[in-house]
This record gives sequence, structure tokens and C-alpha cells, in this order.
Amino acid sequence: MFDSIFSSTSSQTSAISITIGQFILCIAVGLAIGIFLAIIHTCRTHYTLSFVITLSLLPSIVCVVIMMVNGNVGAGVAVAGAFSLVRFRSAPGTAKEICSIFLAMGAGLVVGMGYIMLAVVFALVMGIAMLLLELVSGRITDMEARKKTLSITIPEDLNYGDIFEDLFDEYTSKCEAVSVKTSNMGSLFKLKYNIILKDADREKEFIDAIRCRNGNLEVGITRQEVAASYEL
Repeated sequence: MFDSIFSSTSSQTSAISITIGQFILCIAVGLAIGIFLAIIHTCRTHYTLSFVITLSLLPSIVCVVIMMVNGNVGAGVAVAGAFSLVRFRSAPGTAKEICSIFLAMGAGLVVGMGYIMLAVVFALVMGIAMLLLELVSGRITDMEARKKTLSITIPEDLNYGDIFEDLFDEYTSKCEAVSVKTSNMGSLFKLKYNIILKDADREKEFIDAIRCRNGNLEVGITRQEVAASYEL
């Protein structure tokens, strides 16, 4: 039974001649897989409607290309690959978008070769894996949101060496001095730190506490660059 389920629906002799039933079945399965992958892609992700529509149709398009080249995988992948890269000529894609594109192409290729059940299993496994990874990434996203770059302006007569140490201990789990430079003819110092906040909700409270120490001069907190990394 399993041998018949996972075997190709088109044999070597019938690869040149495709029946209308096989053609419609492969397109329908490719479309269903594309819609499923598009729904998975929209989970916890900023997306455009045009990309979701494209992702839904892509497996069926790749499937037809593979079928029309009579199962020649090399020629089919070359043509379908050229089609899939058209989108990225005008707008750069994110890593997840590129992964979804290749996932949809792979599923469409398997359907086009006639292995319909394998394509369904492949799409289900990869789609569920992507969904689980998105859910697990919530903690990582929260960690990234707490990584900040802190800029403080202080007067020249203020010793910046330990003036903020108690505040860093209270509000941050990690703090590293990045740079110190003078400003306004040497009357001001501008300090920069890479920090990890203990609680992102207390960010304003942290800024207000610093303002009480630096004479209400400029204080800024921005998202930290990806290049910096810290241990918890």
C-alpha cells in the first residue's frame, strides 16, 4: 500500500504524454500546498499581499514547468529558478521570504515529478517545522528587543567613571562602554554604551533616572546593531 502511495504517478513511458486528469490533479495539489505554505509564512511576520499570492501560486507554476519539460529536472529547475528570482530584482527579500520561495519551489518540483504524496508530506513537515521555529523564536525576539545602545551627554565636571554604576546594576543585565568623546568645545562629554535591559517596560524609568544625574542633558536609547553580541 505504502509503495503505491509514495510512487510516482507518471512512469518513464508516460512522461511524454500527460493525461488531463494527472495535469489537473498536480495543479490542484500544488495550489493547495502553496496556500498552506503562504498561511504558514504569514505567522508572526510582516508581509505583503502580493507576496502571499505569489507564494500560493508558485508551487503550481513550478509543477507545470517540470511537467512541460517531461520530467527533465535540470531544465525545469533552471527555468523555474529564473522565474522565482524576478521578484528580487526590484525589492530585496528577507531571509524568511527567500526560504519560503525555495520551499515552495521544492514542493512544486516534487509535485511536477509526479510524487504527489511525497510533496504533501514534505510541505507538512517543513511547514510545521517553520511554524514551531516561529513560536520558539518569541524568546529570542524579546532578547533582541532588550539590546540597546545608550548615549548620554554629561557636563565636563561630572566624573563619568562610576556616576551611573548603580543605575546600570539596577536596570541592565549587561553594560559595556563603547566610546567617549568631547563636544561643544570640550564643555560636554558624550558617552556611548551597549546595554541589555532587564525589563524593556522600565526603559523610560531608566532614562529619567539618568537625567537626574546628568543635569537633564541629552539621553538617547536606540536599537543595538546586530554585530554586537553578549552573554546572559
